[in-house]
Amino acid sequence: MLGVKIAIAADHAGFAMKEEMKGRLVAQGHNIVDCGATAPDPGDDYPAFCAAAAELLSRGEVERAVIIGGSGQGEGIVTNRFRGVRCAVYYGGRPEIPTLAREHNDANAIALGARFLSSEEAWAAVSAWLAAPFPGDARHARRIAQIDEVTG
Repeated sequence: MLGVKIAIAADHAGFAMKEEMKGRLVAQGHNIVDCGATAPDPGDDYPAFCAAAAELLSRGEVERAVIIGGSGQGEGIVTNRFRGVRCAVYYGGRPEIPTLAREHNDANAIALGARFLSSEEAWAAVSAWLAAPFPGDARHARRIAQIDEVTG
């Protein structure tokens, strides 16, 4: 999928990976909105950066969001608090997880655990996630509608 408008955000633990990921995404023709951090400050906190990216995604101002933190867990929690945002967390393991998150859950955001992934593993995950379509199978579409219904 080329030319996607993507919000990207990271805290200090994910800052270096964010900067590298940004460069790779731009090189592939994507339009990037950087929601911070702007420097690797150990005193920063991830919620504001994640919320900024998730808000853009929720309002439809971007098509996808890539969130990067130490584990990706807290970052994913914050990101998933926004209506219409479905953030999958990936910090390694089976490489098909990001693809399945798109195919089964129409995940429009991915949170990466920078402390658990190499740059190449993170790039492979994001590439697979961006390339995977949401086929819209009835059972998966039904479940996504149910998520929207129960979360208001």
